[in-house]
Amino acid sequence: MPEIVPALFALFALLLGVSLLMPLADRLSLPYTMLLAAFGLALGFVATWVPPETGLFGTAQPIGDVLSGLGQLGLDTDAFLYIFLPPLLFAAGITVDLRLMMDEIGAVLVMAVVAVLVCIGFVGFALDAFSEFGLVVCLLLGAIVATTDPSAVLAIFGDIGAPRRLRVLVAGESLFNDAAAIALFAIFFEMLAGFRSPEFSRGVMVFMTDFFGGVALGYFLARGGAALLAYLREVPLAAITISVSLAYLAYLLGESYLGVSGVIAVVTAALTTAIYGPVRLAPPAWRGLLRVWAQLEFWANSLIFVLASMLAVKVLSQANWGDLGLLAVLVLAALAARAFVLQVLLPLLTAVRLVEPIDQKYRAVILWGGLRGAVTLALALSVANDPRVFPEAQHFIAVLGTGFVFFTLFVSAPTLKPLLQLLGLDRLSPTEQALRDRVWELSRSQIRKQVEATAEEYGFDPELAKDLPIGESIEDEEQREALAALSVEEREAVGLLALATRERELYLAHFEERSISSRLVALLTARADKLLDAATDKGVKGYRKEAEKLLQHTWRLRLAMWLQRRCGWSRPLSQRLANRFEILIVTQMVLRELLTFSRRSIKPLLGSKTTDALIEVLKERLSLVDDALKAVEVQYPSYAASLRAQYLTRAALRLEDEAYHRHLEENLISREVFNDLQRELAARRQACEARPPLDIGINLARMMRRVPIFEGLEESQLLRVAELLAARLAYPGERIVTKGERGKAMYFIATGEAEVMLPQKPIRLETGDFFGEMALLHRQPRVADVVARGYCNLLVLERRDFQRLLGSSKGLRQEIEKVAEARKERVEDQAEQAAK
Repeated sequence: MPEIVPALFALFALLLGVSLLMPLADRLSLPYTMLLAAFGLALGFVATWVPPETGLFGTAQPIGDVLSGLGQLGLDTDAFLYIFLPPLLFAAGITVDLRLMMDEIGAVLVMAVVAVLVCIGFVGFALDAFSEFGLVVCLLLGAIVATTDPSAVLAIFGDIGAPRRLRVLVAGESLFNDAAAIALFAIFFEMLAGFRSPEFSRGVMVFMTDFFGGVALGYFLARGGAALLAYLREVPLAAITISVSLAYLAYLLGESYLGVSGVIAVVTAALTTAIYGPVRLAPPAWRGLLRVWAQLEFWANSLIFVLASMLAVKVLSQANWGDLGLLAVLVLAALAARAFVLQVLLPLLTAVRLVEPIDQKYRAVILWGGLRGAVTLALALSVANDPRVFPEAQHFIAVLGTGFVFFTLFVSAPTLKPLLQLLGLDRLSPTEQALRDRVWELSRSQIRKQVEATAEEYGFDPELAKDLPIGESIEDEEQREALAALSVEEREAVGLLALATRERELYLAHFEERSISSRLVALLTARADKLLDAATDKGVKGYRKEAEKLLQHTWRLRLAMWLQRRCGWSRPLSQRLANRFEILIVTQMVLRELLTFSRRSIKPLLGSKTTDALIEVLKERLSLVDDALKAVEVQYPSYAASLRAQYLTRAALRLEDEAYHRHLEENLISREVFNDLQRELAARRQACEARPPLDIGINLARMMRRVPIFEGLEESQLLRVAELLAARLAYPGERIVTKGERGKAMYFIATGEAEVMLPQKPIRLETGDFFGEMALLHRQPRVADVVARGYCNLLVLERRDFQRLLGSSKGLRQEIEKVAEARKERVEDQAEQAAK
């Protein structure tokens, strides 16, 4: 028999075993990682104490071969990190919604980077006080136990319907927590091994270099990978291979070649891929890639847990009573560190409004659910077998590290469910219970009608259907409104949750049908998630407030505006405005679909009154979207028409594709004809993917021609004036001029509208008008605010160039002074009327 057979036999026996543990964990309501650890310990005990010559079924020796193969699988603990860490980190990062996480970035950073430092400090100084191994060794152990495994808490939060932001918080914490802890682990280990001096300033510099170097490496590798994914859009198997290579290349290049954190590089690469991957691959290919990564994560997590637990048997067998006391210190210090973060640091962030409040019950679950997993175990055992560490420190770190992991798995994990029961989180709220009863009642009523219709269709005795115990029909409106257990606010909140969830599904459905562009689907789904959390936390008021917030101009658009004004760069602004235009159009389409969904699906569940209230909320939101869309459309009507035509073209291509598939299924066309039609359709679809360009009109010559005051200038004068002016775009609602400020410029409206906000009656300014000249002529503060009514293309004249402009043409000067004098009289008249 070849020597490799026992190793392969052992490997596939392990995979079979860990696969059988998953349904067992569900049946016993225990964390899967807990059973993995127990399985690994059992195998380690058998491999240590049972002779490999054990026979079975006479002369056959499968058990002996398995035990022998397990010995061959006994990887060096450093190999654990190189083989299993990249897929574990990449799989965790690729499923994180970075846009949602950025809304909780303050809490994520506190729970991750800051919490790691707190944990290392608490554990390091506590153990240093009770042991004789030195502070660096104790800090190294603190970095090892700072890594967390959030799988149990995430599963529980999913089961009890915790707010999505909490699940994002816990997932983000684990991701950055592992990255920061492992980076610090590497620094402390090199200090312990004598490669670096234990100086604080030097340690900080090393950490910053490792961290930001890893970020840069992971980002640039992922952007290159994203470009390859776009090239391999229709070849999903190759795209999956690219993603796997990306994970390992990021880790290996960082750790072994460039001297930066490979862990940070993998995490950054995963987060970057999570942003760009869905828009580079076709939706089915992206879902297939995620399924493959889920499988890789399952294999890596299972194998590293089992193999590391097997090695831990030898380590724990050497433990003594003194180690047990130190383990108690470690447990208390780690819990105290986590409690400090949850009960002190997070409330401080909440007080300054950087973080939304987190309920005390959820904090208790996060505190006790800070489980440690395969990464912690592998790091501890990697130190135990490293000859560069003196034996006493090896024993100290290995025993306490593995002991702490098994404490969290065999003590914390099994008691999470009892903790939920104690906190009352395992029970349905009155709202959920009433809704559950309503769904049960309505579903059984609809099923009875369908069964009765089926009996009639097949000619069965109608009495058979009537005698079945499947509920009674609900006919009258009073019964439909029978949700006495729910208040009006609770019913509306339930309906809003359904609407936000449905909105997210509609965005994904449109994307899969290719009726909306890939560049915006992630942003739109993240917006639906924000609405879902707002409705969960604050009901209708929160939903309305978040809906209004989503229509505000983003910091990216404001940055693009600033770049255009300060640097003259128009392309970023053009792209951001085009994105806003497309987002508004898609949102408008989906809101109209939600109105239909409310009448069809929510009304039977929650009744007419609640549905009417929800429809009113949707109509208010639709009105806001319409107004925001008109503000863009009035300024760029041809672009609006082009964009809508593109959506109709995409819809036509989708219907054409469906028709071809239907003809193929009905055998009306051959496979050869179908393939030829698909190739031609793909070419047209590719041409339709490119969004039409948006010309924001920042062209000085064209803008000047739209202003009547410049029409009488000669060509030479026009050129001199053009040198004095700068083009600028103002967004709807922007205060262009502020009352009381010192005048620094005057403005000419090339296109658009603005209002001078006078006390009695605002003055409407349109294309060709100008404003701001009074403060420059009379050297006085601004007398009123001027606000853009829509997107306005403005020509800006700075104070230093004002006199030069007036001197360029006598007629120009007279016109400006004439308008300024008329406005001054109007302002004075309104002031006198207000005084009376």
